[in-house]
Amino acid sequence: MFCTLILSEKREAAERIARALDDSGTPKKLVEHGVPYFEAMQKNRQILVVPAIGHLYNIAPERGGRFYYPVFNILWKPTSQGSRETHVRNWIKAISSLSKEASEFISATDYDIEGEVIGYTILKYACGNKEANAKRMTFSTLTMIELRDAFQKLSSNIDFKLAEAGETRHIIDFLWGVNLSRALTLAVKNWGKGFAILSTGRVQAPTLRFLVDREKEIQSYVPTPYWEVHAKARIGGKFYEIEFEESKLDSEDMARKIVEACLGREGLVEDVDTRIFKQSPPTPFDIGTLQAEAYKLFGFTPSRTLTIAERLYLDALISYPRTSSQKFPPQINCREIIMSLQKSREYAAFASELLKKRDLKPNEGNRDDPAHPAIHPTGDLPEKIRDSSQLKIFDLIVKRFFAVFSSPAIKEGIRITIKVNENTFFLHGRRIISEGWLRFYEPYGQADEVILPTLEKEQKITITEVSSKEKYTAPPPRYNPASLLKMMDDEHLGTKATRANIIDTLYQRGYLREERMAVTELGFNVIETLEEYASGILSVDFTRNLEDKMETIEKGGGRKEEILIEAVQRLKTILEDLKNREEPIGEELGNAARRARVDESVVGICPVCKTGNLLIIHSMKTGKRFIGCSNFAKGLCNASFPLPQSPYTVKSLKRNCKVCRWPMVLVKSRKRQPWNLCLNPYCPTKEHQRRV
Repeated sequence: MFCTLILSEKREAAERIARALDDSGTPKKLVEHGVPYFEAMQKNRQILVVPAIGHLYNIAPERGGRFYYPVFNILWKPTSQGSRETHVRNWIKAISSLSKEASEFISATDYDIEGEVIGYTILKYACGNKEANAKRMTFSTLTMIELRDAFQKLSSNIDFKLAEAGETRHIIDFLWGVNLSRALTLAVKNWGKGFAILSTGRVQAPTLRFLVDREKEIQSYVPTPYWEVHAKARIGGKFYEIEFEESKLDSEDMARKIVEACLGREGLVEDVDTRIFKQSPPTPFDIGTLQAEAYKLFGFTPSRTLTIAERLYLDALISYPRTSSQKFPPQINCREIIMSLQKSREYAAFASELLKKRDLKPNEGNRDDPAHPAIHPTGDLPEKIRDSSQLKIFDLIVKRFFAVFSSPAIKEGIRITIKVNENTFFLHGRRIISEGWLRFYEPYGQADEVILPTLEKEQKITITEVSSKEKYTAPPPRYNPASLLKMMDDEHLGTKATRANIIDTLYQRGYLREERMAVTELGFNVIETLEEYASGILSVDFTRNLEDKMETIEKGGGRKEEILIEAVQRLKTILEDLKNREEPIGEELGNAARRARVDESVVGICPVCKTGNLLIIHSMKTGKRFIGCSNFAKGLCNASFPLPQSPYTVKSLKRNCKVCRWPMVLVKSRKRQPWNLCLNPYCPTKEHQRRV
């Protein structure tokens, strides 16, 4: 019997592929070496669909051990990550065993750089050099129709250019990451006064430098005083704020004179300017704009949004999320998707309205991705979603999809010019004439109406209040996860698949804290040390240039060898600088790491004794963590409070509860939204928990 082996990236994808290709739609679930796979039958053809678990192979040093550098002799090895190592080896054994039965090989991993590398390495190393003869199955959704169509339209080979670009990126990122991180970590270790795992890399270092530069701007910012003039007018029995023509005045004396000139005076309507304008529908989601919107609306971090979107993709509810496209190619039957969504009571009215259009034309953005279209619903409706986070992201994607096909919102803007004793004030109003796409995007689109009464030229109005207020200019805002993602995208740092992980790493290494990204002392010290001793690591231009060159490989231009030589030569120069200056680097970073550990453990002033510090303490006896007072060792205070244990992580928030003023900690886990925990067991915010 003719046997085909299909490699997928995840178990859920493998099962869906098998169901789509099996004649009866009920493939067999089998197990090999503890690894699940699926057998589909198509006439006289046996199809084995085997999932991977992400990267089964990674770049690794030829020589083992962690405490040396430089590392330049590398090879692809089975992924080794603690307890996962045995799991991976069993997976490789299973795929290798099944490959011996196959006469045809197909890669059906995610069609992007990482997916192509996963498929390429498994075919090469686990299947015995079958990468040259393997075919490629490409799809953007896991719907039955698209999977069957993709199987009928197999590419004659895998995308070797994409695999080569991915391999190049893996090698460069590994060499830079492992060598630079070991150089910093070993500098501290060899200094002899402690140990700290420090990391940096080709993209991580320039990203952290942007954050440090912004923090320096904030800390060195000198506020400048300015004055605002505020006034209120009574029109038709209601009070309205009117704005002075100059938003900022440099002189208190000038502000005072304006107030004196306007107090007790009537206003005269000098002009009523009305204009109609259109607000175009939004563009379709790419992964960056989805992450930014989810952060703005729900407070989801970029990595959390990506995880949720990938879950929805595996459930065949949305298209592949790791895309940079803002376009829907013609082969996507958008009308059919909307017809399917019409079956939902929640979306039926919107879908029916759109289907009345003769021409469904989306308002597309400029970005394109040759591999995948913009993110969109497949038309399948959720049956098993119980997670509210998944429901939020699914609803957001569906409503964005509807809004893209809708008409522009038509708004009227009104600016009324009011003279008060020769001083000019403005009254601004907005109203919606036609909601257009805003109605389809509710509650995510903002109407922001300000309805004004009807006013005519030469009409007099009563000014009820005039005052001035001193204010100070504000420093630039700190980055948040959404704005940092945009900055990385604008500066071409990293890729759509890696940026969220880089942000997570900066937090995990203790370089950042809080949602509004404040750089820690350790983060400052790492960048300042690199600036002094190895500034080449921080070059945005070099990183951007490498990204551009790696993209040329994907497009059929550029050579892997040339790019690797350039990257390695630059790296060798940096490593020589680090080695020659290891002692001062180790001293500076060692001291910074030690201070950081102490700072991380301090939660706040003890509310019981008022003199000690509450600390996060790990019990040597039980291995558990709790909060304890620093005065306990002195016999002055025995205050202690429990904390959530593993797999939760706990960090000090460095701020107090707004209700009871007790210190707070941030609790995180991979499976739920982070939350702030007040240490006060009797805090009024916990009243509901006590009743339950």
